[in-house]
Amino acid sequence: MATGAPEPTPIQDPELNQFLLRLRKKNTNVTAHKDTVDSYYKFWDEDRKSIEDTESSVAQRRAGSSRLTNHFYDLVTDFYEYGWGTSFHFARMFKDSTFKQCISRHEDFLALKLGLKPGMECLDVGCGVGGPLREVAKFSGAFVTGLNNNQYQVERCRFLAKQYGLSSLCKAVKGNFEAMPFPDNSFDAAYAIEACCHASRLEKPYGEIFRVLKPGGYFACYEWLTTEKYDESNLEQKKIIHGVEEGNSISKMYTIPQCLDVLKNLGYEIIEHQDLAAPDSPLYDAQDAWYTPLQGSYSLEVEKLHRWRMTPIGRWITQRFVGVLEASKLAPPGTAKVSSLLNLAADSLVIAGEQHLFTPMYFFLVRKPLNAGQPNGVNGDAVGH
Repeated sequence: MATGAPEPTPIQDPELNQFLLRLRKKNTNVTAHKDTVDSYYKFWDEDRKSIEDTESSVAQRRAGSSRLTNHFYDLVTDFYEYGWGTSFHFARMFKDSTFKQCISRHEDFLALKLGLKPGMECLDVGCGVGGPLREVAKFSGAFVTGLNNNQYQVERCRFLAKQYGLSSLCKAVKGNFEAMPFPDNSFDAAYAIEACCHASRLEKPYGEIFRVLKPGGYFACYEWLTTEKYDESNLEQKKIIHGVEEGNSISKMYTIPQCLDVLKNLGYEIIEHQDLAAPDSPLYDAQDAWYTPLQGSYSLEVEKLHRWRMTPIGRWITQRFVGVLEASKLAPPGTAKVSSLLNLAADSLVIAGEQHLFTPMYFFLVRKPLNAGQPNGVNGDAVGH
């Protein structure tokens, strides 16, 4: 983790809602933006030379995971909102539902599993700009505190909560999920949606969640994990997963058994767990694949046309567009590289999804025992990762 004076970050304005205006704002400090881009890419330079042995690079990324992820979200937040919306996650894509309905249902599912209701206090771990946080607050009536270590996203989350009249039901706190700024036994429940994969090791955020939950409190999560189909000794598969990791700021993904071992070793009671992207998962036949929005469609249905920005054609247009803006000095240096990074992520996600090498929605519900003290100390290497 970085120490000393904080590094300069791109100039950003959380109250700007238009993508082009945000790029123009970042263009007022071109050096900071370019330095942030270069710093992020340096974490992956060695792996590009050889994919066979990446362990030293993984160690470096884990040691600098907080800076790695901060730089990543300084760069991609505006692109995410432009192309995807304010909920930065995938969902089960039910065939009779719009994209927005699927995203909201994915979030509401966690609220139901946690039994959230008015009067309860819930923690959103890695809240992004607060799309899930606002939905869960509206759906359940519980008060939701979002935790995020990226200052821009925290400010954006606060602005959007105020804009939509939800400041009385939710708030965003700046802080590291590996060392949370909350007392022990603070929350009735907690959830994380595709966030803990950014940690140096899953033990750290899971352990902190255990600490801040009240005894008997539940933790629900959608985790990014490799499946039993992934063989790390297969270099072609390893390259695909590495593309997912590089394009999404992940030091190294855990396997499903490793994740469950971490939860057990910390002292959680595992209530239920299942890969909701697996072919044998509930309602699988009622869904399109979770990566369908990234694949694109030639359908003329209004709903699918509305998602054009997520598709290969939409991403190609965006790539060319921001390239022109950067060349014209209307967007800061490195903007086209950020767009290329997100294209790498999207292409890798689709291939990994088609082969089911990984899942972005391994769901689990666990409980902190009623007689629990502090989480059990676990060495990160104890799960063989």
